[in-house]
Amino acid sequence: MKFYDATRISRLTAILTGLQGKKLVTASELAAKFSVSVRTIYRDLKTLELAGVPVYTEEGKGYSLMDGYKLPPVMFTEREANTLITIEHLISKTKDTSLIEEYRAALDKIKAVLRAGTKEKAALLSKRIAISPAIAANPSSNSLIQIQAALTGYKILKIRYESGNHENLTEREIEPFALYYSLEESWLVIAFCRLRNDFRMFRLDRIRSLTMSEQTFTPHEMTLASYLEQKQKKYTPDK
Repeated sequence: MKFYDATRISRLTAILTGLQGKKLVTASELAAKFSVSVRTIYRDLKTLELAGVPVYTEEGKGYSLMDGYKLPPVMFTEREANTLITIEHLISKTKDTSLIEEYRAALDKIKAVLRAGTKEKAALLSKRIAISPAIAANPSSNSLIQIQAALTGYKILKIRYESGNHENLTEREIEPFALYYSLEESWLVIAFCRLRNDFRMFRLDRIRSLTMSEQTFTPHEMTLASYLEQKQKKYTPDK
């Protein structure tokens, strides 16, 4: 009988998960990710095939799983479960209630598939973590999840936005580009504002109403890194 070390078993599991998550992945990409040789990846893929996993090879392009093949439910290690529990406490301090609700719903599903021993330890850890309260209570928002959906679906958002002096409300149509988290101002959305005909940052806690349009926009070619580089020295919140 042939035995495999824990490192290889972990790598095989990660490769299998990666194959399910992507249409095509190359052996060189996997080798770089796991810091092993391409030859080792070839052996790993062969091992998966011998175990009955339908690995499909597209010559010159890469590997994928055959259509219709589904992995069994993912099992989390104790460390992975502890990481998720810790993040739960951090997210509970965010100023966007929609993010808190969605994360807790997702975590409940994850907790349901934990092994009994891991579940008990995760519950203990959850009781032994505390996050320092904020010095000042900032206004909250409830639109982050909806903005995320508009961002990934290239949907135009119609918002009523409150200016910095808290006196003006303006109607805007924006094309969400990226999300930015500021320790001072919580969540902001970077978007192309059709009213200003330029990219602006909008604080989520100043969005008084938000509607997602069915109208789509053309994805922006600019990268987030290039935008932040341009704004690094001259950023001011939208007014």
